[in-house]
Amino acid sequence: MAAADTLALLDWKRRVFALYAAVRTMPPESGWELWRETRDELFRSHPQSPHPGYTGLVYFPYDPAARVLADLEDVDAPPHPVATSGTEPMLFRPFARAHFQLAGEPLALEVYWLEGYGGGIFLPFRDATSGTETYGGGRYLLDTVKGADLGETDGQLVIDFNFAYNPSCSYDPGWVCPLAPPANRLPVAVEAGERHVT
Repeated sequence: MAAADTLALLDWKRRVFALYAAVRTMPPESGWELWRETRDELFRSHPQSPHPGYTGLVYFPYDPAARVLADLEDVDAPPHPVATSGTEPMLFRPFARAHFQLAGEPLALEVYWLEGYGGGIFLPFRDATSGTETYGGGRYLLDTVKGADLGETDGQLVIDFNFAYNPSCSYDPGWVCPLAPPANRLPVAVEAGERHVT
């Protein structure tokens, strides 16, 4: 990658970190509107956009009930490979299970730590919309390596499915992305967050 491309990618990451920092200080729906506007602008104009030929991102309507607080249960498990959109898996360690209720149904997702340099928290999921209305490989809720982090409230993890987004590889196969593992396949349709229109 050329130096200019690397610096452009760094700029993208800085902007995403700043975006989530701003979102965490705002009321949820206002933060979601800023998130959408900023992502649309980045996808439209940034040289590191994962959506060549941008035509506009598509989202489900905002749903206040899609924002939940999760209790974390410790998980003691070794790192294991997670499939990616490329040929090589990535190593993640499940360190917690996030328990929450969505539409009155008790659900759980594993929360992972990236075992690479510097690490980071990663929370992907698939649901009943995956492969039809959303990307088949799943969507992301948290990816702290790239700044996607909604924080905590009173010791509970903020999981807001309105902020669920498709990985870069869903738009451009030049990107390699980890996919949601079997443990994070929800049996419900999560009609919140980014949709996938090809």
